[in-house]
Amino acid sequence: MSLSDLPPLRESLEAYGLVANKGFGQHFLLDLNITRKIARLAGAGKDTVVIEVGPGPGGLTRALLETGARVIAVEKDARFLPLLQTIADAAEGRLVVVHADALVVDEAALIAEHGAGLAPRIVANLPYNVGTPLLIKWLTGPFRPEAMALMFQKEVAERIVAGVGDDAYGRLAVISQALCEAAIVMSLPARAFTPPPKVDSAVVSLTPRPERPRDALIAALERVTAAAFGQRRKMLRSSLKALGGAELCDAAGLEPDRRAETVPIAGFLALAEATIARG
Repeated sequence: MSLSDLPPLRESLEAYGLVANKGFGQHFLLDLNITRKIARLAGAGKDTVVIEVGPGPGGLTRALLETGARVIAVEKDARFLPLLQTIADAAEGRLVVVHADALVVDEAALIAEHGAGLAPRIVANLPYNVGTPLLIKWLTGPFRPEAMALMFQKEVAERIVAGVGDDAYGRLAVISQALCEAAIVMSLPARAFTPPPKVDSAVVSLTPRPERPRDALIAALERVTAAAFGQRRKMLRSSLKALGGAELCDAAGLEPDRRAETVPIAGFLALAEATIARG
């Protein structure tokens, strides 16, 4: 059996008696035209190895495999493993199914074992309940994908790409954009999913910046943004009091009476540098 011989996704779900698990935040994309577009936007191809999180019935998995990419599918829900194995059997050795929790899996080790020498990417229709923690892990952790194309709730996607002064501008935007070029490249209505969620979704493309900040600066940026946006209505002199308050702001060249939502990413990087300098 080849990929083209596989039955429609709805038939596969019915054959295996599978339905979405609300506890895992599952909403399936069963339209292969949509998943193929996501695969194209992600830049998947013969020279890439893709880590896909939460493949479920394998709609996006199939589309990624059609590009010629090698795929490592990380699935926590054991119910889907037999269905995914049928796709692996048709994929001529290009699909590896890993039963694991993506929040703790070692992506670098998976790439070394199953995709050494290929350009690593992460492409996923992320489960809604773990999308943000996974993004922070991939942004700040040791694994360095060449690019990511990730499906989020539209509200979360807007928080990732928001600019200074926008209502959605916050910690997620600062960390994401300090480390990557981020853009929404596709929007999807709730009706595109099975079962339909209560909100619309969007795909965010994230491309790491050529010069990545050093690890100490990233860690300091996480501390500064957590404090500043944790009390976003307060002036920086108050919200950053535990880190140095007004003195920290002065060292970073920022007015202490500013609020977090008015500070550009460069300003937060300056605050992070000043935090490191203070020890």
